[in-house]
Amino acid sequence: MKYFLIYLFLEVMVSVNIASAIGAVATFVELILSAVVGFILLANMRVTLMQNLNALMQGEISIESFQRLNLWAIVGAILFILPGFLGDIIGLLLQFSSIVTLLASKFLHVKEENPPHHFKQGNEDEIIDVEVIDDNHRIK
Repeated sequence: MKYFLIYLFLEVMVSVNIASAIGAVATFVELILSAVVGFILLANMRVTLMQNLNALMQGEISIESFQRLNLWAIVGAILFILPGFLGDIIGLLLQFSSIVTLLASKFLHVKEENPPHHFKQGNEDEIIDVEVIDDNHRIK
């Protein structure tokens, strides 16, 4: 509860300072545009989800990264919809952090050193190589 009050206090302080600097009409236009951007981001979330799912299936990101990317993108879109400058700034940063993470994994080929635990099959240290010899000596 105290974090919400801190956020609310900071939101009011930032919004009042920016609104007094840019004026009432520009503030109103920014509030409407940021809400429209937030709704567009939520509407296009399925595209982002499919890109993240594709990266997950190719092994470029882990399941934890997949969940974190999608969660923060949704939170960022919701912050765009809510009125206030601080929420818009944080929402914008959350959108860019997911894009930067995907770009780094695709173009810089940043991968995890250890494969995720759900892709391991059995204990790889205890593999025994076996040769099977057929002792059935039938003549055909």
